[in-house]
Amino acid sequence: MTDRPGQDDLVPVSVRLGTVVPPEDPEDWTRPLTWVAALGMLAAPLVTLVWFWLAPPTGRDAAVGTWLVALALAGGAAAVGGTQIGPLRAFAGTLAAALFAGVVVVLIGAALAGERQVEAASPTVVHALAGAVAGLVGAASASLVAPLLAARSSRLVRAAIPAAAGCAAAAAVIPLLFAS
Repeated sequence: MTDRPGQDDLVPVSVRLGTVVPPEDPEDWTRPLTWVAALGMLAAPLVTLVWFWLAPPTGRDAAVGTWLVALALAGGAAAVGGTQIGPLRAFAGTLAAALFAGVVVVLIGAALAGERQVEAASPTVVHALAGAVAGLVGAASASLVAPLLAARSSRLVRAAIPAAAGCAAAAAVIPLLFAS
């Protein structure tokens, strides 16, 4: 192995010395931003779970719960993006949170489907999928706005404006999904 100048700069000192030490400031659950990110990712799945547990949908028309799931997904993803520092992290954090929440929402809809049908999907699956798709469209809109605000010092502004844009986009998509 040849030693190149500056090669040791790529490896942390603790690894070069043979000891791996924990980071100085690890992310833990005592930090408020960790809770904001966790609740942002879990907002739509929690809304879906409570809705399907208390009063599952019976029809195939858009319901209030469908709107709530979509808005919770878009708003929660924007809240996660608002906790990130830097434009690329805000963009990626928003999209990653939305994808996670969307998958969990659809899984909840499939798991809580009362009946299994071959020709038609259960109403819980239909509403979960519609809420997830609308929420993902909203989160995609929010992820385009989030990098523009990532340099601002106020985390509230970094989350609220993308959330408003995302919720507006999600609300515009729901009627299109249920148009017949």
